[in-house]
Amino acid sequence: MKAQLHEDFKKRYGKTATNTFFSPGRVNLIGEHIDYNGGLVMPCAITPGTYMLIAKNDDKVFRFKSVNFDDALEIPLQDTYTKSGEEWYNYPLGVINYFIEGGKELQGLDMLYYGDIPIGSGLSSSASIEVVTAFALNELFNCGLSKLELVLISKRVENEFIGVNSGIMDQFAVAFGEKDKALVLNCDTLDYEAVDSNLGDYLLAIINTNKLRKLAESKYNERVTECQTALKQLQQELDIANLCDLDSATFELHKHLITDPIVLNRATHVVYENERVKLAAKALASNNLEEFGQLMYASHDSLKNLYEVSGKELDTIAEYGKTDPNVIGARMTGAGFGGCGIAIVKKDSLESFITKFTLYYEEKIGYAPAVYSSLIGTGVCELENG
Repeated sequence: MKAQLHEDFKKRYGKTATNTFFSPGRVNLIGEHIDYNGGLVMPCAITPGTYMLIAKNDDKVFRFKSVNFDDALEIPLQDTYTKSGEEWYNYPLGVINYFIEGGKELQGLDMLYYGDIPIGSGLSSSASIEVVTAFALNELFNCGLSKLELVLISKRVENEFIGVNSGIMDQFAVAFGEKDKALVLNCDTLDYEAVDSNLGDYLLAIINTNKLRKLAESKYNERVTECQTALKQLQQELDIANLCDLDSATFELHKHLITDPIVLNRATHVVYENERVKLAAKALASNNLEEFGQLMYASHDSLKNLYEVSGKELDTIAEYGKTDPNVIGARMTGAGFGGCGIAIVKKDSLESFITKFTLYYEEKIGYAPAVYSSLIGTGVCELENG
């Protein structure tokens, strides 16, 4: 693939790419809809991701091309940019915008992207594009920004340039991911711990529901608002900055302050999901995969019944997992509303799992999912250009 990408770059731009960068996608093992509530999440980088080939030009233009899409774009170098439509190149354009706004001296660039993350699947293809672009600009123009600063720029692109009120987990995971480790990230302080994730005889199956969803157009922002409402009502009696500042016992004593039953459900999910992450980290550290799997199912049930971000497709993944003795746990991952689920599956039963689950899913949903396995991969990096 890499050689083909270099050929594509040369064919497109009439010259050789000077640098090649890679940023992974991510899955969140547990801790969903917690990142914007100041709590703990447990994401890991996966092996699919975004490749970016790049070379400077003297034409004072930024040229964008993706192997995944037919469109290409050429934009003059200028002082500021705004989002245009819904096209993919708004993500790298937003990164460029904030680099220039931050006083970084850039010049024209020829860029070619290729991603093997399913678009709209909930595996953070957008964060992968943002972070790989920020990392590349930082390297090419010697900007001297730390990896955390690149994460914060990328998050700003998502929130302000694109308009999705997401937290920092996605960008953090694809930047700081480590091979064979899960990150237990405090989304309030940004402190994190890399936890050994020895799955032993099991592997991570990623299941794309093949139900497309556009996050900015979904009910994601509505959930953020509901959590903010719950927080404000709890702050009548509690000195807290985030919902996840509460343990479950304190929450139970004060939940009467939340007057809307739907908002109460949202807050209940958040508080208890945050505690599940702590339990999951202990389970992984002690190699107790059975307990970890049960926490995955509990997380999915909460996301289905209290947070209401699942759906028939994602529920089918968890339902099937409970019927298959070779599956230790399953749940939706990401924001929901379609996208992907994950399952912990015995390695030597993967093919059987794919066959049986696909038939089960097709019977329930009417079309096939895409199922594939992934290793826990590394974060953003520069690749050898040879």
